Amino acid sequence: MRPFHLAFPVHDLGAARAFYRGVLGCGEGRSSDHWIDFDLYGHQIVAHLDPQAKPITASNAVDGHDVPVPHFGVVLTMEQWTALADRLTAAGTHFGIAPHTRFKGQPGEQATMFFYDPSGNALEFKAFADDSMLFATE
Repeated sequence: MRPFHLAFPVHDLGAARAFYRGVLGCGEGRSSDHWIDFDLYGHQIVAHLDPQAKPITASNAVDGHDVPVPHFGVVLTMEQWTALADRLTAAGTHFGIAPHTRFKGQPGEQATMFFYDPSGNALEFKAFADDSMLFATE
């Protein structure tokens, strides 16, 4: 699978750098006074400066939780997901939806967590015990 590219707005590049590099552990690539490339588990995400950036606060109900829309993240291995959940908890991250298992005992059962960057962008990281469940319907 090829890496994806995602560009998103942030209101403060310094806060974005501290969060994506410092808290999430992303490698940093090219940057300027207006944007920063980050390596998010092999995918290129780019924080673009927009001092007027405001988070979108829409949500949809999913398995008993209000899931923020839009959001982005990566499907990790269970080991990576657990390590990230532990790292975020140790860093005092406020979770919008705390680490838990969604769709228990159903097709698509997954570990998931939601949290926000300093600009209010919602992120979801998830993992499956069995990756074949990623698109499972039955």
